[in-house]
Amino acid sequence: MTESISRIEGKRRVLEVGPGTGPFTKAILRKLRAGDQFDLVEINEKFCRLLEREVLGPYRARHPNVIVRLHCAPIEDAPLSGPYDVIVCGLPFNNFPPKLMRSIFRRMFALLAPRGEVVYFEYAGVRVIKGPVSNSAGRAQLKRIDTIGKTLRRKHEGKTKLVLGNFPPAIAYRLKAAKSETKTAAKTAAKRA
Repeated sequence: MTESISRIEGKRRVLEVGPGTGPFTKAILRKLRAGDQFDLVEINEKFCRLLEREVLGPYRARHPNVIVRLHCAPIEDAPLSGPYDVIVCGLPFNNFPPKLMRSIFRRMFALLAPRGEVVYFEYAGVRVIKGPVSNSAGRAQLKRIDTIGKTLRRKHEGKTKLVLGNFPPAIAYRLKAAKSETKTAAKTAAKRA
C-alpha cells in the first residue's frame, strides 16, 4: 500500500484517507523524510484521539522537519489542498453506498498530482462471501460497487496485486490520474507555484 512513496524523489506530499488505528500510517511515517508533508483524514473522533496521542504526537516530537496534519472530518469536507503525490485509502468501500464511494473517489482524484497514485484495498472475495447472505438490495449494492471499481481501474490504468501474506488475503489497487484530471491538477499546481 505504501511502496510507491519510496520511489518519489524530492519533497513528497502524501494523504491518507481513513487511517483508522494507524496500520498504514505507521508504515507511511517510516518512509517520510525532512521536507515531506503528510495529511491524514479520519472521520472517527475516537480514532483521531488515539492516532494523535499514540502515533502522530510522538512522531512530530522526533521529526520536527516533517509536516504532519490530522483532519478529523469526512474526506469530502476536509480542508485540503492538493496536489498529493500518493493517496493511501483504507476505507471499507464494500460497506459504503455506491454514491458515497463515487464521491470519495472524485475528491481523491481532485487532490491527486498529475503523476500521482491513489492506492486502496479490499479483502479478497468479500463480495462473493457477502452476496449470499445479503438481501436483494444488498446484492444490488455490492454489484454496483464492483462495477464502480472495475470502471475506476479501466479509466485510471489500474494495477492489481493480491497480498496473500495478509490475513485475510487482500487485493491492493493502484490508480493513476486520468488524462483530463492530470491537466486540471497541473493547472492547480501552476497556480500554487
